[in-house]
Amino acid sequence: MSPLRKTALVAGVLYLLTFVSIPTLALYGSVHDPNYIVGHGPDTALLVGGVLEVIVALAGIGTAVVLYPVLKRQNEAAALGLVGSRVLEAAGILAGVACLLTIVSLRQAGAGPDALVTGQTLAVLYDRINLLSQSLMPIVNDLLLGYLLYKSRLVPRVLPWLAFIGAALLLVSDAAVLFGVVERVSVLPAIAVLPVALFEFSLGVYLTVKGFKPSPITADMV
Repeated sequence: MSPLRKTALVAGVLYLLTFVSIPTLALYGSVHDPNYIVGHGPDTALLVGGVLEVIVALAGIGTAVVLYPVLKRQNEAAALGLVGSRVLEAAGILAGVACLLTIVSLRQAGAGPDALVTGQTLAVLYDRINLLSQSLMPIVNDLLLGYLLYKSRLVPRVLPWLAFIGAALLLVSDAAVLFGVVERVSVLPAIAVLPVALFEFSLGVYLTVKGFKPSPITADMV
């Protein structure tokens, strides 16, 4: 296996690994109960969700770092920007997880009714951080990656176009959520995220199974 094929394989697996956080929407359902922090019962769902999100954060950074040596041959500034945006996304994800783990810690410590406002504030803070880190930053990520892949022709052209369309839809959806036009969990955000999810999943599968297409920028790496 050539170094270029290994790079594609690792990047593809890491992209697929970023989808392990899909169950968090269900796992975090209970934390939005205003009385959760003074309730009883196991916190396993939140802890599992937190672990999954940490994996996603690290895998996200990994995708950009692994692809950087290849993508910088097309445009070093854009490739470096992708690494930076992935790091910012991961930092936001970890900050959100810290909010949820704080709620768990207060609950396990037996925080009384005085902590209700704190718990609700942390839950809302998580939602806002999640909007920025896992919805807004992917727009930047996919625009940069889509541009680099489109120009370099390392993958079929349909994949970068999915990234461009998905980024535009996600931007409209995020603006609607930010200004209170729609709820974070509603039909519009659910539809808007599909093209981006399809792009990243398809890219992960393509790189894992096929690798990069022949391109002038990788001619001396084969």
